[in-house]
Amino acid sequence: MPPSPTSKAPKSFDELKELLKDDTMVKVAGIDVDGILRGKIMSKAKFLSAVKSDFGFCGVVYSWDMHDLTYSRELLVSNKSNGYRDILGKIDLTTFRRIPWEDNVPFFLVFFQDQESDELLPVDPRSLLDKVANKAKGMGWDCMSGAEFEYFQYAETPQSLEEKRFVGLTPLTPGAHGYSLLRPTLNKDYFYDLYNISTAMDVEIEGHHTETGPGVFETALAYTDTLRMADNAVLYKLIAKSVGMKHNIMPTFMAKPWENESGCSGHIHVSLRGKDGKNVFAATEAEVKAGGRKDASFPDLRFVSKEAEWFLAGVLTGLRDVIPMMCPNINSYKRLLGGEQYWAPDTASYGYDSRIASIRIICPPGVGAYASRFEVRIPGADMNTHYAMAAIYGLGLRGIEEKLELPYGPIGSPGVTRDTIVHLPTSLEKATEAFMAKDSVARKVFGDFYVDHFGGTREHELELNRRAVTDWEMRRYFELA
Repeated sequence: MPPSPTSKAPKSFDELKELLKDDTMVKVAGIDVDGILRGKIMSKAKFLSAVKSDFGFCGVVYSWDMHDLTYSRELLVSNKSNGYRDILGKIDLTTFRRIPWEDNVPFFLVFFQDQESDELLPVDPRSLLDKVANKAKGMGWDCMSGAEFEYFQYAETPQSLEEKRFVGLTPLTPGAHGYSLLRPTLNKDYFYDLYNISTAMDVEIEGHHTETGPGVFETALAYTDTLRMADNAVLYKLIAKSVGMKHNIMPTFMAKPWENESGCSGHIHVSLRGKDGKNVFAATEAEVKAGGRKDASFPDLRFVSKEAEWFLAGVLTGLRDVIPMMCPNINSYKRLLGGEQYWAPDTASYGYDSRIASIRIICPPGVGAYASRFEVRIPGADMNTHYAMAAIYGLGLRGIEEKLELPYGPIGSPGVTRDTIVHLPTSLEKATEAFMAKDSVARKVFGDFYVDHFGGTREHELELNRRAVTDWEMRRYFELA
């Protein structure tokens, strides 16, 4: 099931040709396991041919890491034994956009497929999320999502980063100025370019402001169907980095770029929409008027539906086993180590309108029933949004299918303390062990192929980290050891 189409997406091949009549080339891209866009320019003739019959794309993008280093051991998609063969790119016409800072070159996203079976590649982020969304569709629902990113900006260039060896960087603005009307004035053109260029690319923004910390912005993307939202999220990162270069500004979506500052969150909002267009998570109008649902397990859940409660139970009971899908990098866990102090929960907790819980319940009386949803606050801004959303919906739909009961009460309930609830892994090593375990919920929901391949990429990340000699080690041991 493709995402909802962009405003100018072609509805037919003839319409596509008309859209491209004045173009000579087209840019296409897919997404790798790190959430990075991997693409190329195609001639218009080659592109139009590929729309009808798919095209070969070098499979090596699934055999190397974010710095193009081949994985420490052979993994499942592309490897020495199969000659690093091609995978197939299936062009998704619903994603048509033009790239404003590249002379409005036309642009499309792709799904990746296996060349032998023609089946969607299990580790392709768009394909994985599409599979989960199709499952929901089969149950009569659409997955609806929103995403928020916090990110630091630096008055740096790629060259100055290299020269400084990524140390002693200059924040775009000094001090902590959350929701400031003053601070954006210092970099007005950049701040508004982010909004305006996103809008021009059909990446709709709901809110855009400064966040607390030196040079920090927060951008909330407008709520839409989940595959479109995940696409918008990966494109927003591209927009921010590309627009930033024009202004000699380097944004980073690292989860924890500063040791003693808050980290960068990547909060995800989720709900289900029925065929009638109504929010499946919402309590009925009668239930709201009566003070809430009578069979709610806990008062915090009285204004959401039973399906929402099952969904929440599914997420809570599987959360520990899918954390690498939300927190994929070594640095991701430096943010979680802050715990409640930095509103980055390291437990499987939940609560009504609670920003110290892992899952914040948003519903009446705080919002209208139509806006009922869950905000999953675990991911950082460094997440691969497609994987993170697949994890949330995969677990939640499992909870509804199995009518799972909540394992414990909301945060602050009698008997619910930090010692009595599930703790999440706070290192990539522990998270990957749980993810790849033989009885992992991740294996049950997403299958062995996906878990073994993506888990192997995380083991590669850990191996590189084990070999690294860090600045901290030099400062700690160089003189006195």
